[in-house]
Amino acid sequence: MTEGVTPDGELRWRPGRPVAVAQSLGTLRRGAGDPSFRRDPDGTVWRATRTPQGPVLLRVRARPADAEVHAQAWGPGTGWALEGVPHLLGDADDDHTDFVPRPEHPTLVQAWKENPHFRVIRTRAVFEALSASALEQVVTSVEAFAAWRRLVHRFGEPAPGPAGLTLPPTPEQWSRIPSWEWLQAGVELRRRKVTILAAPRAAGLERTLEMSPEAADSALRSLPGIGVWTSAEIRQRAHGHADAFSFGDYHVAKNVSWALTGEVLDDAGCAEVIECYRGHRFRVQRLLELAGHRRPRRAPRMTLPTHTPNRAVSARYRAHG
Repeated sequence: MTEGVTPDGELRWRPGRPVAVAQSLGTLRRGAGDPSFRRDPDGTVWRATRTPQGPVLLRVRARPADAEVHAQAWGPGTGWALEGVPHLLGDADDDHTDFVPRPEHPTLVQAWKENPHFRVIRTRAVFEALSASALEQVVTSVEAFAAWRRLVHRFGEPAPGPAGLTLPPTPEQWSRIPSWEWLQAGVELRRRKVTILAAPRAAGLERTLEMSPEAADSALRSLPGIGVWTSAEIRQRAHGHADAFSFGDYHVAKNVSWALTGEVLDDAGCAEVIECYRGHRFRVQRLLELAGHRRPRRAPRMTLPTHTPNRAVSARYRAHG
């Protein structure tokens, strides 16, 4: 048992570094109305999730004055979740010791200086990350988050504990969602099939946590509908892979290349620029995001499609898979 875990479901943990809990776990929130995630004004994070031991509600907050992280959990998965807090916050797995921003990239140097305690998180919840990321393929975040919110509300179940959150559906529950419910949520066949076809293999997906980054990427991409982008999005969250750069995203390569070089480049151009950070390319991406680096926008914001729930795939939107 992790030192500091009490029999009544609490953890007092001293990570030896300042931890910005809300910042670290912010990538797990699927929009402001995510039924499975809540962030309080003081930075406390509540997360409803499923574990190998059963469902759990986890509350995590930093106590800087005590140099501690406090966590509390409710439900059958309490022990697993509390013992996994060092994994969740990146301390148990993320090795950043050989990451050194180059002087020719002053924006990255500054971003690392401003966030020297940043770590890549690791939820150890592969299917959960897959089901959420599949909804984000080829559509805007607004559409994807609305679909996640509706489907979790309708087909998840109340999480244990006091927060009033909802657990994401189990693989079996995802498989049983009727086609018209997917359509009501704006999810066309292409995206829904990713989750439906992956659901029977959920147990095998969790075993990718024990694989090397390359093997895990290959295993994920062997599933129908999972390409470079979706694999990266899963591994950034579930596996804690610091090199899982979001190639295939409409914005990321453009933003990163602009931040590092002053030029807006495509995936191939950006890949050349960040090759020197191989092993840490997602770390570069996330640090620049945390520092607020976005390329200048010279055109109106893209409008959302307004036709049929079977959203057309457009080159204006993310070309990931």
